[in-house]
Amino acid sequence: MPRYIFITGGVVSSLGKGLASAALGALLQARGYKVRLRKLDPYLNVDPGTMSPYQHGEVYVTDDGAETDLDLGHYERFTGVSAAQTDNITTGRIYSDIISKERRGDYLGATVQVIPHVTNEIKDFVLSDAGDVDFVLCEVGGTVGDIEGLPFFEALRQLSQELPVRQTCFMHVTLLPFINAAGEMKTKPTQHSVKELRSIGIQPDILLCRADRPIDESDRQKIGRFCNVRESAVIQGLDAASIYDVPLAYHGEGLDTQILEHFGIDDAPEADLSRWQTISETLANPDGAVNIAVIGKYTILPDAYKSITEALVHGGIANRVKVNIEWMEAEEFESIDTSGLPEHIHGILVPGGFGERGSEGKIKAANFARTHNIPYFGICFGMQMAVVEAARNLAGIKDASSTEFGETSEAVVGLMTEWIKGNETVARSEETDLGGTMRLGAYQAVLKTGSRAAQAYGRAEINERHRHRYEVNIAYKDRLEAAGLIFSGMSPDGVLPEIVEYADHPWFIGVQYHPELKSRPFEPHPLFAGFVKAALTQSRLV
Repeated sequence: MPRYIFITGGVVSSLGKGLASAALGALLQARGYKVRLRKLDPYLNVDPGTMSPYQHGEVYVTDDGAETDLDLGHYERFTGVSAAQTDNITTGRIYSDIISKERRGDYLGATVQVIPHVTNEIKDFVLSDAGDVDFVLCEVGGTVGDIEGLPFFEALRQLSQELPVRQTCFMHVTLLPFINAAGEMKTKPTQHSVKELRSIGIQPDILLCRADRPIDESDRQKIGRFCNVRESAVIQGLDAASIYDVPLAYHGEGLDTQILEHFGIDDAPEADLSRWQTISETLANPDGAVNIAVIGKYTILPDAYKSITEALVHGGIANRVKVNIEWMEAEEFESIDTSGLPEHIHGILVPGGFGERGSEGKIKAANFARTHNIPYFGICFGMQMAVVEAARNLAGIKDASSTEFGETSEAVVGLMTEWIKGNETVARSEETDLGGTMRLGAYQAVLKTGSRAAQAYGRAEINERHRHRYEVNIAYKDRLEAAGLIFSGMSPDGVLPEIVEYADHPWFIGVQYHPELKSRPFEPHPLFAGFVKAALTQSRLV
């Protein structure tokens, strides 16, 4: 039976619970253990699929088609363990399932209540589909004291009593602010956060205290004494130069050691952190730098493109260079003077998005990259706009557009109404609900022999994750290829375009899927590695 580690947060949000969970998972892996990471989200949405990126950041998609919290991206990047539908649950999904059961009469006339019905659903989720792992790490979204999180805390409290002794551990992430006017670090917010947690029956076993400077020994003793936690289990979590330094930093502070001691494991192997040391050294001592312009719709919130940001870092690791990202709003790019861009921009990446806003800016970006021989990487919507640009300016289809923007006589990009998933046909229409109805999850593609995409992957068939509702219209394929745009990746049935590229361009690739979701610091995605390499070549030409 696996051991369970519950990660909670206090004082304020955005303390890095997800990153702490991912780093702890990586440390346990480094000691030879198998791990599984899960996220419990208290909001009422069934999943984040219909939430604005401004509110929630990016939506992370799993192989089996779950739209999940972006923290699952951290989990995968740090551990390499692919997440699944069973690794992210929301209050909305729990209540939806309970109400469906109640309508069917599954509760046999009982009054349906938060306790035991909601808490039982949460416990069933935590314990389900664990497999043969040694540790299951469960992160609770939000902050202790949030009213919507109470059922989750209660469910975990019950589990800690129902599971065998030393089968669970509570790690609480808090903040130790430094007050400049007083010239001292304040422990009171942490004390009150733990007090709130204890008031609902949960005693934290380990405190991970986020701070911007080292914690004095006296403060550590004070926190341990007032929070009823061993002093050695008060771990400082200092700011790091890179998120990939965090496993090394937390190991140095003894986090994994304290976890193992709590579970009474005294024969654990020593941690092999060699790959994290290599990554840290590469990031700290790059051989050069490249400048990448990311032209998107939600650039004021970088978390909206979290996986893309990290995949670019991974591409930098593969080439031992630092990647500097210049965020540019697609709407602003529509009117920008691009004459000075070649001087300092070595590559252009246009990410996914939804809706007409900023589309002309993305089309302009694709045109600029194509005509100025600047490496271009279009992802999902970024690929579609590159195809529209080619249709308008190379194939002579002046009215080329997408039905996502309204009715058009030249629907180069259109609503996808039917596709194959496994052995089943999936159908959608304009009247279909928006939530969970896109082409989601991993699908295969076949690459054209000799194409740049095939060279990058080093194989003829790939499997990548999708999240989109519109598709490049296969009816325009011949006209576009005659104009020079190569369809170098197709679905196995030859119906859905997956990759486009130009043979006479230094590096211009558009993909319908999201390769950033499969990139890891220790295994950079080949397309991101190739894109950064092309940008590095470009940097030496200007």
